[in-house]
Amino acid sequence: MKFNNSFLAAAAASIASAQSTYTRCALGAPAAEQVAALEAAAAEGAANLEISRMAAATIPTYVHVVTSSSKQGRYSQAMIQSQISLIDQAYAGMGFTFRLASTDFTVNNNWATANLGTANERNMKTALRKAQGYDELDLYFVSDIPGDTLGWCYFPVANPTTNDRTLDGCVNLADSLPGGAAAPFNEGATATHEIGHWLGLFHVFQGQSCTGAGDSVSDTPPQRTFTSGCPVGKDTCPGGGVDSIHNYMDYSDDSCLDRFTAGQTQRATALFSQLRNGR
Repeated sequence: MKFNNSFLAAAAASIASAQSTYTRCALGAPAAEQVAALEAAAAEGAANLEISRMAAATIPTYVHVVTSSSKQGRYSQAMIQSQISLIDQAYAGMGFTFRLASTDFTVNNNWATANLGTANERNMKTALRKAQGYDELDLYFVSDIPGDTLGWCYFPVANPTTNDRTLDGCVNLADSLPGGAAAPFNEGATATHEIGHWLGLFHVFQGQSCTGAGDSVSDTPPQRTFTSGCPVGKDTCPGGGVDSIHNYMDYSDDSCLDRFTAGQTQRATALFSQLRNGR
């Protein structure tokens, strides 16, 4: 499945929980040329590691809560504050701080059903986007994403077009907010996962193979499949280490996710330095 920052094709597996079925992330496998561009930028950033670390920054974050009329008032400012705190905790080890710059609440029955690559997504983002630079983040929490999709986000590119900047940022199901209704995905890990893509991280099961580059991070073991639930000891590639079920870039239940690796930290800071900082 190919995608670029003008249009991404939705392709992800459904995750069964005891209560419902959700799709953790709508991103399919990136196109080969996009992988190559990200790898080149990551390598350049790694070669200037100290500069990359210095680029880790306070990121102004603009939150947009978009609901249908039937769900107006369901999501509170307290839920947003809790979400930002959880994101900060997750990324503290990378040196990133996410500063809540503003929150707005919009009732729009069309935008509330925004899906990846649709006119509703584009119209919503065109109207609501507040980021002034490519190093600022818009987070959209949308109440009625079709198919119970939990979210998606756009990878950074070297020379973002106006279209890339318009679509940039992360869309999340509003019920994935802490205290939302999307159990077991209602503890805030969806936004953390999607921001990982915004920083250039792949899924830990990238390539769905026990060989090859995988997620291009040396300290995440090879992993053939995404994770459902929190199966301790899951090992889809015997001999390479158990699967990264606790890593934010897997699909495990929110309560199971609690870490990034040192390699992911290096990659994210390198790519932020090369592709987002000051742009």
